[in-house]
Amino acid sequence: MFKNYLKIAWRNILRNKVSSMINIGGLAVGMAVAMLIGLWTWDELSFDHNFTNYKYLAQVKQNSTMNGEVGTGNSMPWPMGDALRKSYGSDFKNIAMASFTYNHILTFGDNKLTKSGSYFEPPALDMFSVKMLKGSRHGLDDPSSILLSASTAKAYFGNADPVNKIMKIDNSQVVKVTGVYQDFPDNSSFADVNFIAPWELFSNVNELKKQADTWRCNCFMAFAQVQDNADMKNVSAKIKDIKLDKINKGELIQKPQVFLDPMKNWHLYSEFKNGVVSGGRIQYVWLFGAIGIFVLLLACINFMNLSTARSEKRAKEVGIRKAIGSLRMQLIYQFLSESLLVALLAFTLAIALTSLSMPFFNQLAGKKMVIPWGSAVFWLAGISFSMITGLISGSYPALYLSSFKPVKVLKGTFKAGRFAAVPRKVLVVMQFTVSVILIVGTIVVFQQIQFAKNRPVGYSRDGLVALPMATGDIHKQFAAFEDELTKSGAVISVTETGSPTTEVHSTNSGFNWRGKDPSLAVEFPNIDVDNDYGKTVGWQFADGRDFSKEFATDSTAFVINETAAKFMNLKHPVGEIIKWDGQPFHVIGVVKDMVIESPYTPVRPTLYHRLSGAGDYVIVKINPRLSAGEALAKIQSVYKTFNPSQPFDYQFVDDEYAKKFGNEERVGKLASTFAGLAILISCLGLFGMASFMAEQRIKEIGIRKVLGATVFNLWRLLSKDFVALVAIALLIATPVSYYFMHQWLQGYQYRSGISWWIFAVTAMGALIITLLTVSFQSIKAALANPVKSLRSE
Repeated sequence: MFKNYLKIAWRNILRNKVSSMINIGGLAVGMAVAMLIGLWTWDELSFDHNFTNYKYLAQVKQNSTMNGEVGTGNSMPWPMGDALRKSYGSDFKNIAMASFTYNHILTFGDNKLTKSGSYFEPPALDMFSVKMLKGSRHGLDDPSSILLSASTAKAYFGNADPVNKIMKIDNSQVVKVTGVYQDFPDNSSFADVNFIAPWELFSNVNELKKQADTWRCNCFMAFAQVQDNADMKNVSAKIKDIKLDKINKGELIQKPQVFLDPMKNWHLYSEFKNGVVSGGRIQYVWLFGAIGIFVLLLACINFMNLSTARSEKRAKEVGIRKAIGSLRMQLIYQFLSESLLVALLAFTLAIALTSLSMPFFNQLAGKKMVIPWGSAVFWLAGISFSMITGLISGSYPALYLSSFKPVKVLKGTFKAGRFAAVPRKVLVVMQFTVSVILIVGTIVVFQQIQFAKNRPVGYSRDGLVALPMATGDIHKQFAAFEDELTKSGAVISVTETGSPTTEVHSTNSGFNWRGKDPSLAVEFPNIDVDNDYGKTVGWQFADGRDFSKEFATDSTAFVINETAAKFMNLKHPVGEIIKWDGQPFHVIGVVKDMVIESPYTPVRPTLYHRLSGAGDYVIVKINPRLSAGEALAKIQSVYKTFNPSQPFDYQFVDDEYAKKFGNEERVGKLASTFAGLAILISCLGLFGMASFMAEQRIKEIGIRKVLGATVFNLWRLLSKDFVALVAIALLIATPVSYYFMHQWLQGYQYRSGISWWIFAVTAMGALIITLLTVSFQSIKAALANPVKSLRSE
C-alpha cells in the first residue's frame, strides 16, 4: 500500500512540474536557511561546552559605583586568588589567577612571530580541561616554562618535537617548552590563547609582590571552580565583601562587590547594566532562531497554498477513489505521503544548498562551522525535521482534499465555495507580513550603523597607522627613530602613546577637583601621550593649548576632553587644578570629544597627560603624497633598523575603527540575506498562485477579451487581488516592525530614529516586487488567443 502511495505521489510530481519545482525549491531554500541558522545557533549555545568542568567554572568579577553609575568589570587585583583560597577555600576546588590575553613576540632562533597568549596559575590547566599532546600539565610548575598550542608548535618547529626547546617571550623572558596542548575550539572563550606561560614568571617580571598597595591595581583576571556539591549563587553571595577590609578608604566609596559569573553566561549573557545581566548575544540567538522558523514557515505556506489551490483539479480523483471504497483516512495517507516525498526531496536539495553556501555563511557570520556529516544526531534531526515539516505543511491540504463529497464531484456540481480561497489569502498575507518585517529590520540596522559611522570622532583617522611596541627598544632611541622616519619622506608626523586611538588601555581613580562631592567615586580613562600626539592625530581644541616641549611644567599638566569639563562642572577649565592621588595637575587645554571606544555609547570623561616612560604604541601619519604600500615599505625599513628583534606589525587606524561596527554589520548582512530569501520564497508562492489563478480563470479571460477588454484591463483584473493582500500585509507589518526595531534601538545610547521613509520605501518595494512577479502570468494570460480557451464552448 505504501509503495502504491509513493508511486502515485511520484507521478503527481512529474505531472505538475512547475508547481512541484516551486514546492521543492521553496521548501529546500527554507530548510537550508533553517539548517544554517540551526548550526549557527548550536555553535552559539554550545560555546565553552568543551570544558569538562563547564557547570562549575566561573570568572570572578566585581561591581563598583563609579561616576555615579554601577559598572561591572572583570579585572581583579593580583592577591585575589590567595585571599579566596585563604578565606573560602572549602567552597572552591580550584582557583587560578591569569593575565589578560595579549600579543607577545615568541622567538625561537631566527623565527620571530607575534602570538597571543596568557599567563596562568597551574590549577587553570585542570580547570579548563587542557588536553596535552606532548609533555604534561605539570610542565607549568616550572616558573621558566611555556606550553604551546599545537598550531603554534607547528608554526615554529614543523613536525619536530618542541619539548625542551628554548624560546624567548618579548625578547626578554627565556623559557623552556615543557608541553604542547590541543588548540582550544573556535567556539571557546580561550580560542585565541596560543601559548600558556606560568603566572609566577609574570608576577616576577612585573614585580607584583613589591607593589606598595597590592590591592590597588585591578589589572588581572581570576577564575574559580566551585566544589561539585556547592551552589554557585550561595558561594557568590559569600565572597561579595572580600575586598572591603583590604582596600584603602579612598576606594571604599566605590562600594566594590565581588561575585562569580558562571561560564554559561560568559558568551551569551555578557552585558551588564547597573550591576545585573542585561543581555548579550542571546538576543541574536533568539532573533535568528525566529528568522529561521519564519523563513521555513514561508516555505511551508507555499506548499499549503499551492496544494489547496489545485484541489479542484484533483476533485474528480478524490470522488472516484471515494466512490470505489477509499476511506478518508486512506486519502489522508495518500496526500501526506505526497507531502513527505516532497519534503524529503527538498531535504536532499537543502543539504546540497547548505553545503554550497556554508563558506559564504561562515564568512558572513564570522564562524568556522562545518556540516557534521558523521553525526547520527544531525541526520536523525534532519530527517525528523523534514518529516515534521512534511506532515505540518501537508496536513491542511490532506484534510481539505479528503473532505470532498464524491456525489457533488462526480455530478460536476462541486464548487470550492466562496470562502475556499480565504485560508490561502491569509497565508499570503502572513508571508508578506514576515517579509516586510525583515526588510524594515534590515534597513533600520544599516541606518543605525551609518548613523554611528557619521558621528564626529574628534580627530582625523586618514593616514594614521599604529605600530604596537612589545619592547622598549624604539623608546630608548625615539628621537633618532622619529628623525629617520621623517627624513625617509614616508610620514609627516610621529608620536608615542600608551593607548591606540581606538582603545582605552588605562583607567584610573583618585581624582579630586574644586567642587567635587567627597562621596563621589570616579574613574576616568587616563591616556599618556607625548608632545606630538595632538599634531599627529589631529585633535581639535575647544580651549587652551596642546602639550609643548617649551613648557617644563607640562609634565604635571592635563589636557581634558569636553565631557570631562562638563562632568567636573568646570566652566573655565583652563588653569584649574585636578589632583591625582594628591599630586596637583593643572589643566592646559580642552579638546573636543574623541570617540575612542564604542561609537554607540557616550564618550567618557578622559584625561590626557605626558608620557613618562615607554609607550605601548607608536602612531605615524603617512605622507599623503605616497601610496600606503610605498610608505609602509619605508617605515618597515627604518623600523627594522631600530627594532630588529620585533616583527614589523601595523594597524591602520581607520580599519581598527571600522571593526567596531563588525557585530552590527554582520547582523545587518545576515538579516538582509534572510530577508532576500524570504522575499524569494514569497515570490515563488505568488508566482505559483498567479499561474493557477490565470489557469483557473482562462475562460473568463477569453470571454472578456472577445468583448473588448484590453491587455491592461486584464492585467489589472488579475493583479489587483494580490496587491490588496500585500497592502493588508503592509498594514500589519508596519506597527509590528516599528515596535520591535524601536525596542532594538533602545540598546544603543547613541542611536538613530525610525524615519517614515523606511516604511514608504519598503511598501513601494513590496508592491513593485509583487507586480513584477504576478505580471508575468497575468500578461501571458491576457495575450493568449481566446479561441483556444473557448473552443469547447
